[in-house]
Amino acid sequence: MKKLNDISICVNFDGTIVEYDYPRIGEPVPGAIESLKILQDYGANIILFTMRSGTQLLQSINYLKVNGINLYGININPSQTEWTQSPKAYGDYHIDYSALGTPLIYKKGKRPYVNWKEVMIELETRIDKES
Repeated sequence: MKKLNDISICVNFDGTIVEYDYPRIGEPVPGAIESLKILQDYGANIILFTMRSGTQLLQSINYLKVNGINLYGININPSQTEWTQSPKAYGDYHIDYSALGTPLIYKKGKRPYVNWKEVMIELETRIDKES
């Protein structure tokens, strides 16, 4: 994968990094932390973009920190304040289990969660095409 300097990636938490079990922290989604570490190592700015707030938000931030993910932003892209006051976090890419087109894994009796293997293939393809 190419260097991803100045690329911001907004990532949801529940159903994306962990299986959906809100307000608890669900089981880890296979490949999520490993993929985020790869993206981080290649210079991507990781932005946690979640509906969690209060204690549940702090728990998700701590989960990521303990697992070696350094967040560039939490529900906002710090660089966007220079050009907009919009509350929507700007990201070059958004990864969310509820986003149309996101590859998912389905488990009987549970909400689907992100298929990180397919996400990483798609990201690499897009980034190569855009370069």
